[in-house]
Amino acid sequence: MPYVALDWLGDHVELPAGLTAEQLAADLVRVGLEEEAVHGAAVTGPLVVGRVLELTPEPQKNGKTINWCQVDVGTHNVDGVPATDGGQPRGIVCGAHNFAEGDLVVVALPGAVLPGPFPIASRKTYGHVSDGMICSQRELGLGEDHDGIIVLPRLGYAADDLTPGQDAVALLGLGDEVLEINVTPDRGYAFSYRGVAREYAHSTGARFTDRGLEESLTAPLPAATPDGFPVEVDDAAPVQGVPGCDRFVTRVVRGIDPAATTPAWMQRRLTASGMRPISLAVDVTNYVMLDLGQPLHAYDLEKVAAPVVVRRAAPGERLVTLDDVDRALDPQDLLITDSPDGARASRVLGLAGVMGGASSEVGPATTAVLVEAAHFDPVTVARTARRHRLSSEAAKRFERGVDPQLPAVAAQRVVDLLVELGGGTADAAVSDLDRTAAPAPVRLPVGEAERLVGVPYTAEQVVGALRALGATVDEAPGEDGLLVVTPPSWRPDLTGAAELVEEVARLVGYDAIPSVLPPAPGGRGLTREQSVRRSVARALAEAGLVETLSYPFVGEGELDALRLPADDERRRAVRLVNPIADGRPLMRTDLLSTLLETARRNVGRGLPDVAVFEIGLVTRPHAGAGAAPALPPAVRPSDDALAALDGASG
Repeated sequence: MPYVALDWLGDHVELPAGLTAEQLAADLVRVGLEEEAVHGAAVTGPLVVGRVLELTPEPQKNGKTINWCQVDVGTHNVDGVPATDGGQPRGIVCGAHNFAEGDLVVVALPGAVLPGPFPIASRKTYGHVSDGMICSQRELGLGEDHDGIIVLPRLGYAADDLTPGQDAVALLGLGDEVLEINVTPDRGYAFSYRGVAREYAHSTGARFTDRGLEESLTAPLPAATPDGFPVEVDDAAPVQGVPGCDRFVTRVVRGIDPAATTPAWMQRRLTASGMRPISLAVDVTNYVMLDLGQPLHAYDLEKVAAPVVVRRAAPGERLVTLDDVDRALDPQDLLITDSPDGARASRVLGLAGVMGGASSEVGPATTAVLVEAAHFDPVTVARTARRHRLSSEAAKRFERGVDPQLPAVAAQRVVDLLVELGGGTADAAVSDLDRTAAPAPVRLPVGEAERLVGVPYTAEQVVGALRALGATVDEAPGEDGLLVVTPPSWRPDLTGAAELVEEVARLVGYDAIPSVLPPAPGGRGLTREQSVRRSVARALAEAGLVETLSYPFVGEGELDALRLPADDERRRAVRLVNPIADGRPLMRTDLLSTLLETARRNVGRGLPDVAVFEIGLVTRPHAGAGAAPALPPAVRPSDDALAALDGASG
């Protein structure tokens, strides 16, 4: 689920002074973004800036060398007097060796509590009383780096702005609350600060600035040039007729300082939003993704050969992804490929929209990067991510729908940050393969909202709510009371009148919808079948059995355990194309197979006295039933298709 840091959200929308995470959650829930959790301060107690005055290495009998340090922590020194005024510094034992005398570090003093929780106290160790702890990034929850302690100037903090004894909790942003929200699958735009800020503006009326639009940039976006890094899309097997990629933007930045580090403010924001800082180029792409909602990827330019080709996988192809897993590729996987040896598209660079490959990974020596910002088909990405069990941050966004107008804007933002923070130079060459289509207009009768919701919305309320979403609303020429609504590019879920009505109800306010209990129609009582089923259940329960409910999915193993003959009709089961578990692709044909599994689990967990029963449904296809046809999305299937579906179900 997305994390929302208040200071970052304030880059997009005006926030009132003193806004808390609890109040933000209450404001967002009014527009349908539910609170998952509020994460409090990561560190409590005294955490301060310290200056290492003395460092004495001391070899130990176990072969380890520790450093006995004298650290000036300003007014937190032993006598409360800064070392510059003659105060006595604190003595601290530290096992790291990546710092020296004079360095500015982060010190947790006795009474502090670090993530874990890990309380800090004075304690005797290695022959000294260690009066605090010099901290690493991992110990503070700022990242996974545990090889050495934090030296603040190396993270981008100016030494002239740091003072021994200064509060490091505020400096590092460790005292800020972070809101975690729950986003439904149809609202992928809310997986970004841009999207959450828009919803906050809908809820409160606060002024919102859309930093994802071209006009919000300080300069116009550069147009595509003939010498841009060449990109081709060769999708011979689109899913449901939809191409896997309809936009692909590339930009090149050269001369990046490989020693440049991600600035502290960016690391702090990434960490607060649930992402681990890695390196400048990777962090910048992650930062822009979280900010705008557009996933990006950075390749080491020296490891990529032109042209880049987007295509489906060929039989037998494999890819080692960035998580160092060697994966067998499926013909439906959409790939990013290149041709390093001159053979057309002979090498796989990554799984499109899911994860890049290790062969073109940005490394410590990278000085030139190729920036990719593309738009991929949500269904293709979702199936690839599920197939390879790779729920990456990019896949979470693509499978929910990403704004196809964002790639060029996001790529420019990455280029600007790499130039500013890494000292790079942007190539004038730009590639933008754009085959996107404008959102389809939707015809909406003004009275449809009242008809579906039951609230007498005025025409002004309907039009105002839709325009607040970013939609274009026009009156249909010659048709009174009919609106033509063109949804905004960031809302691919708005495809029909019902979806638009739902947005009107949401933005006008769910509290405007009254709770009306419909009158209960006269009934005829239970059917004989219902009465018999309830009587049987009551009798079994009175006899001491417990009613259970199990999943109706089984595998060949369950049928073999029942010793069913090969020609037994109970072996003729419906096979699911996309089962929840690979080992259980069949719909059960009897209740005993799943009921025995329930009993086995209870016995296996130490409950041998088991008496259970189940009343449920089974699926028994008739002989000769074929495979169920694939029905088209978003339209009513034809009568022939429904008949074929009924014939397949048996």
